[in-house]
Amino acid sequence: MYLSKIELTNYRNYSKLRVKLDPNINIFIGNNAQGKTNILESIYVLALTKSHRYGVENNLIRKEMLACRIKGTIKEEKKIKDLQFVLTNKSEKKVMVNDKEVKKISDYIFNMKVIMFCPDDLEMIKGSPAFRRNFMNIEISQLFQFYAQYLNEYNKILKNRNEYLKLLNMNQYTDLRYLEILNDKLVEKAVFVYTCRKRYMDFIGAIIGDIYEKISGLSGLTVRYENNVDLVSYDEDEIRTKFMEKLTKNQKREMLQGTTLYGPHRDDFTFFLVDDDLKVYGSEGQKRLAIIAFKLAEVQVFYQLLNTTPILLLDDIFSELDVKKRNRLIACLPSDIQIIITTTDLKNINRKLVEKAKVFVVDQGKITEKVGDNNGNGRKGRRNI
Repeated sequence: MYLSKIELTNYRNYSKLRVKLDPNINIFIGNNAQGKTNILESIYVLALTKSHRYGVENNLIRKEMLACRIKGTIKEEKKIKDLQFVLTNKSEKKVMVNDKEVKKISDYIFNMKVIMFCPDDLEMIKGSPAFRRNFMNIEISQLFQFYAQYLNEYNKILKNRNEYLKLLNMNQYTDLRYLEILNDKLVEKAVFVYTCRKRYMDFIGAIIGDIYEKISGLSGLTVRYENNVDLVSYDEDEIRTKFMEKLTKNQKREMLQGTTLYGPHRDDFTFFLVDDDLKVYGSEGQKRLAIIAFKLAEVQVFYQLLNTTPILLLDDIFSELDVKKRNRLIACLPSDIQIIITTTDLKNINRKLVEKAKVFVVDQGKITEKVGDNNGNGRKGRRNI
């Protein structure tokens, strides 16, 4: 799978933009605050209808404009799909596939697969469990077609249950039969959510250690998926039984607190280097490389589960790595995948990678294609796009 072109209208600092991309490697070079990351973000938004930068949705629209539009063409083998995303200043979203509107976002997001690395991803280790759950939900939604639907239904039931627990706590209602109905519904949705998460994390766990060792030279990186329902095998019957036991055993406690204390909405995962929690004991470099290894492991998971390759978006990934780790990382990049990279300096990137790439220069929201020798040898220049 690759993105052959991207078109932006009134998106952030771009009034109009149309870029044809290379099926393999693309590099956007420019100083900071010129719009490089906005290109990667627009591709991410086109795929998932939300930004990787949390809480910035209304800022996607260019100042003083009423709406923004992103259009892109996806090619996979002999199939071609035209995708379109529109956001209004009233936070209304519209998505289309081949000019036909898709009513449910959960049905749309299965069309285009992306994996993105950006500096903010350090929050995967340093941040809250809620950040990691949100990340996990977004990634898994691209792998399992009905995951987003089941998760949304779970969250709706969870909200109703929490509201009813508050009413029970205030003694406004004493009928527990409705709570039992909510328990049954919550458990049934949780079975699918837990099963998908476990399968995803097992795939990551089987791959991430080898990738991390190849890049960093250190062995022993693992990722541990954590639930608070004491699941071991994640068999469907085990999930139903243990989750229901937790809800029943802790019913009075949950009524007193007015909230559901157990379930997938309390899940987390932790990075360990041998037996050391990276959040507590890891250096910034170790954390950064652990996340890069996680993202590269995801590429293989997409291939194994869906027999497709996602588009890999790398925002300023090389600048803080020494030359040895840069070269090791480049050796780990798949050769049969579309990669889109941002950088402030081509010197940060291995020359052999640059030679294969289509290079774009970004300057104050204007993009030109760099033609000729990308390493400064012989005839060179720029082509307007």
